[in-house]
Amino acid sequence: MELLDAHLIPAVDGVAFGLLLFVVAAGLSLAFGTAGVLNLSHGTLYAIGAYTGAELSDGTWGGLALGLAAGTAAACVAGAGLSAATAPLARRGHLAQALLTFGLALIGGDLLIQFFGADELPVRVPEALDSSVTLLGHRYPAYRLCFIVMAVLLAAFGTWVLTRTRMGAAVRAAADDPQMLAATGHSPRAVHTGVLAAAGALAGAAGVLGAPIIGPGPGTSENVLMLSLVVVVLGGLRSLWATFFAAVAVGEVQTLGVSVAPELAPYLLFAAMAAVLVLRSRFAEPAGAGHGSEAPGPDPVARLRGLLAGRPAGRAAAGPLPGRKHSPVWPARLPGRAAWWQAAPLLVLLVVLISLPALLDAYSISLAGSALALGLLAVSVTVLTGYAGLPTLGQTAPFAVGAYATANLADAGWTVGPVQLVLSALAAAVFAAVVGPAVIRARGTTVLMITLAIGELTGAVVNQLKSVTGGADGLVGFPATRALWGGEGMLEESELYNYALVVAVVAVALTLLVLRSPAGKLLTGTRGAEARMRASGHPVGRYLLVAHICAGALAGVGGSLMVTVQQYLSPADVGFEIAAFALLAVVIGGTTSVVGALLGAGLIVATRDWVAGSWPGHGPLLLGVLFVATVYVLPRGLAGLRGGSGGGPSSDAPRPPDQPPPAPTPSPAGKVSP
Repeated sequence: MELLDAHLIPAVDGVAFGLLLFVVAAGLSLAFGTAGVLNLSHGTLYAIGAYTGAELSDGTWGGLALGLAAGTAAACVAGAGLSAATAPLARRGHLAQALLTFGLALIGGDLLIQFFGADELPVRVPEALDSSVTLLGHRYPAYRLCFIVMAVLLAAFGTWVLTRTRMGAAVRAAADDPQMLAATGHSPRAVHTGVLAAAGALAGAAGVLGAPIIGPGPGTSENVLMLSLVVVVLGGLRSLWATFFAAVAVGEVQTLGVSVAPELAPYLLFAAMAAVLVLRSRFAEPAGAGHGSEAPGPDPVARLRGLLAGRPAGRAAAGPLPGRKHSPVWPARLPGRAAWWQAAPLLVLLVVLISLPALLDAYSISLAGSALALGLLAVSVTVLTGYAGLPTLGQTAPFAVGAYATANLADAGWTVGPVQLVLSALAAAVFAAVVGPAVIRARGTTVLMITLAIGELTGAVVNQLKSVTGGADGLVGFPATRALWGGEGMLEESELYNYALVVAVVAVALTLLVLRSPAGKLLTGTRGAEARMRASGHPVGRYLLVAHICAGALAGVGGSLMVTVQQYLSPADVGFEIAAFALLAVVIGGTTSVVGALLGAGLIVATRDWVAGSWPGHGPLLLGVLFVATVYVLPRGLAGLRGGSGGGPSSDAPRPPDQPPPAPTPSPAGKVSP
């Protein structure tokens, strides 16, 4: 009984918090499971409702009703707008959607702060609810008990709508068989818009009703989004009641878990998320089927010979491509002039980078060094996303391992740069080898979610392991790195930049040599024709694991370089936002362009730190615009502008790793057209 008394209030708080997450996650599940939109701006929809409700709250029932109506309507309109924004990306897969919606989240968050202010807003509830009641001998807020009742009623009502009404039948049909829905005269596009509008309305209503529990303020939307993603993964996409119980479990871990097992609570949620995703990827999908269905093609042995000879992975040894009038035969070796033409961007970029110290001021030079560090992280993402077909949102995990390894080595007196780089790369490679088996069997969106969970788990370790990482305060004050044995610590920006440039050039050169070697061709073939590679006896899993380890080592070098250039390290340097920036850099450059990834990283750092300096306080807005513009304007990246193959998918290239096979689209008359 004493145990119950001690933990009763946290347990009931966990139910209330969990049901708040349920209302948000129900909309996220609806958007992803029915409309097929991976909406990383869902937390911003919650924030729209929360800020609107808080602004209109005046302590009366009328103010609560007005706030609920206005917040729900505003988020509903935003959800409908999201449908229009994501419609052009329907055939480009979830990666483009994730980047677009993350950019919209940055824009929306900045606009909300500009409109409502950066401070947390007070929320006033009606006097009848702004009191406490007796619950098993304890006083408990009446509003939270009222919210629990409303959330349970909402779960029951939502289940009834989805299972017992014609509207619910149309929604289920849109998820299961949109072609059949179109054949019955319904418009899948209208259902798609309605679903996203309804998802936005749920998030907005949750924001208004949840504002007294989680007040609107900076960081609220990100926290709500991450926890809602955990709920959706644990509960699945098919049952509101499964989502309901998963949300309650997450709420209990967040409240009761903190009081019962505070050391374990930060790790439980994302560990459970990763475990569920890994199990689903192992049992729900046979190995080799993850890259999408393939049409019959040439003999796999002939294809492999073509790969080793230097031909693109998706082309046969000779002969025209299906659907094309003619197709050139790729020679086994490019002529010298073509090889120089391909190397020209690298040489031009190198000349520009070498000349930067003579052209820029000290602050800009330090930004260029940071861009090189982020560029190596982006190149490691290119290896995984563009070559191995494993889109990742968690590459900041090995990046963090390398960064903290270098900081701790410097603090222990190991200040020689090459030693730091080798040991940091080794530590990151070991980390990648440990988590690699959990990643390489999954494909597409599942990879994004697993790597996201790994990245968040790493972030939890960073915040908890204060003796090694410094916790939220980070690390600062460690000795400066020496370029070579016997030298002095580098303190000048030009010295640090030149060191970073040399390291980056060596790392990129080694990466390009490997990617253009037979091993790199095998990796490309694994992405483009995995089933055929397996059928011809190739250990695809081993190839992917080696690629994951090498990419982890490269990210570790980038993390080490970042610490050397910045001379400090904080959790924000290795958080989710940096992972999204690295993925954006890859999309800017082209998913298989190493040079493009470096240029993308430079553009991001320039936008975040240099351009934003002339418009203080609007860095997130500028970055959000960059995200949105990149997704729309550069679907194949910078490499695609010059007609190269590195830009991304084309009609004769393999589909992106997260893109489903093309589906028939409904015509205006309701008929299905190919």
